[in-house]
Amino acid sequence: MGSLDFGMNESSRTNAPLIFDRAGIREVDRRAIEVHGMNGLVLMENAAVGASRIAFDYLKGTRVVIACGSGNNGGDGYAMARHLHNGGVDVRILACSQPRQDSDAWQNARIAHTMDLPIEEDLDVLSQADLVIDALLGTGLDRPVKDRYLDCIERINSMPTTTLSIDIPSGLDADTGRPLGTAMRATATATFVGWKSGFLQDTAKAFTGSIHVVDIGVPAALATALCLPQPE
Repeated sequence: MGSLDFGMNESSRTNAPLIFDRAGIREVDRRAIEVHGMNGLVLMENAAVGASRIAFDYLKGTRVVIACGSGNNGGDGYAMARHLHNGGVDVRILACSQPRQDSDAWQNARIAHTMDLPIEEDLDVLSQADLVIDALLGTGLDRPVKDRYLDCIERINSMPTTTLSIDIPSGLDADTGRPLGTAMRATATATFVGWKSGFLQDTAKAFTGSIHVVDIGVPAALATALCLPQPE
């Protein structure tokens, strides 16, 4: 899937991605699960499959380090580790924080454990990567990044390695497109369902890199009903 240009002229507007603010994309997830009966693990699996396809496009070697947080964004990363490993990639997982037990993220972390995929806590593992996948913090973040997440983002930003952010660059405000203290400077972003409204801001371009939209299987009518109007 090719990258999407930030410019939206009249000829390309009909093919423009859907755009969501933080509340809208959260409501898409909620209704997909509670109204349409979709399983959260299925949505996470669909997200991981689509993002893994994009990761292969950016991988110029054989070694991937996936930096995982404790929430659903981290769960996407743990699920991606399985798919990339099955595709012959040397995958290591950097566990920045542990998922809550019995969450969807925890379920995918447990699968990674049962597969004996390397899960490490030392940031030095990042130096082994040909590609870093940022699965630390998602669109729900609305406060400054701190502690270990801050350390991890700053370490990755200091490296020349290609970085793929999952759904949104960690630390970027989904609504304003500004860093919450700090944010990942990604080579590319694999974002789910549609663009986040902050991506439209000039401030976001240095953080998102090329933007690729991943279909996670939510009903199209649901997504269309909850997206924002296209910008003029």
